[in-house]
Amino acid sequence: MTAPIAVEICLEDLAGVRVAEAAGADRIELCAALSEGGITPSIGTVAAALGMATRLGVNVLVRQRGGDFVFDAGELAAMVADIHAIRALPNPSGVPLAFVIGALNPDGTVDERATRALVEACGDAPVTFHKAFDQTPDLDAALDTLIQLGVTRVLTSGGAATAVDGADALARLVTRADGRIVLLAGGGVRAANAAALVRRTGVREVHLRAAQTVPSAAQGTSVYDAGTRETTSRALVEAVVAAVRTVGADEVAA
Repeated sequence: MTAPIAVEICLEDLAGVRVAEAAGADRIELCAALSEGGITPSIGTVAAALGMATRLGVNVLVRQRGGDFVFDAGELAAMVADIHAIRALPNPSGVPLAFVIGALNPDGTVDERATRALVEACGDAPVTFHKAFDQTPDLDAALDTLIQLGVTRVLTSGGAATAVDGADALARLVTRADGRIVLLAGGGVRAANAAALVRRTGVREVHLRAAQTVPSAAQGTSVYDAGTRETTSRALVEAVVAAVRTVGADEVAA
């Protein structure tokens, strides 16, 4: 029997771990500073997430800073150390632990040396190469490189602004992957388009930030607190999960 379409929720709020799990998501991508595109969450945050999750997988973003994806030796060493520290954390429920990484050369090609070091640090934990992939000048060549490096999956919108815009490229990449690496479609995925995207491209996994804006708990505002913050919406997660569950195995593009 073909497995259902997997739903991964990108989040930085700890409460979102329980929200995503209760809403039926399969995995989370745990991050910090999503306003900067995401960086490595603190060790305490990862430990808390692993303590809260009872079923869903916890994929941890490892990105030492915001900005570009060209890392020097010191930054690479810090990311390797973060991976080792996270792997050593208690995992009370034994939920799947995985890592999300990405490193490029100045010309936009995959930095094979850095990527290999990060993959090796992850050991037997699955590895996702994040949307830095979409900055590479040749998506097909980059996909082949990631397969050769032992990367498990790649998060991509097919090089376009959204996964819907990049649907044709996603379909091509799924065919090229031929089961050797998983294509995780992300970028503008919503309940209204998720099922059609899966049917059109053949991806078996989707990724989104199911965010809602809520009032700040503080009575006053400051330069650090505009009076609102973003949290994970159970309703949005449930809607996407319900949408992709309507897709039958025989409807997905080959």
